[in-house]
Amino acid sequence: MALYDEGHTVAGWTGVAVATVGTSVAGAGVCAGSRATLAAGLAVVGLSALVTWVLHLSGWGKPPGVRPPAEWGMRVRDTRARAGHPGCVGCRLAGRGRVAEGVLSVGAPTVVGDGTGMEVRGAALVGAGTRAGVGRGPS
Repeated sequence: MALYDEGHTVAGWTGVAVATVGTSVAGAGVCAGSRATLAAGLAVVGLSALVTWVLHLSGWGKPPGVRPPAEWGMRVRDTRARAGHPGCVGCRLAGRGRVAEGVLSVGAPTVVGDGTGMEVRGAALVGAGTRAGVGRGPS
């Protein structure tokens, strides 16, 4: 057993296999000088990303980060995939795993000073906290 969770999943290996077939077909198209074969190979490579994404969403992928050692096996299905993984781009693209973030919006008219004597009128503070960057930085 490996010391680290290397992400060996059904989704990952299936995606790599489909991409390998696609690059082989595209390479044959380049060698044969056939634009149709090259385009077909590139289409299969694009399809590999879609296949990997669908398998990830169905639970055969892995969430971002390191999983517990008990979940490192290939045959372990991720039961949390239906709700989505926080911080996972694939889940966010599918509309899953959205975390409600605290957002503070201040409606206009608002005057915000940045400490330099300049004022910003009608500013909307998003995620305002002690590190809110209103009026800071180059413009």
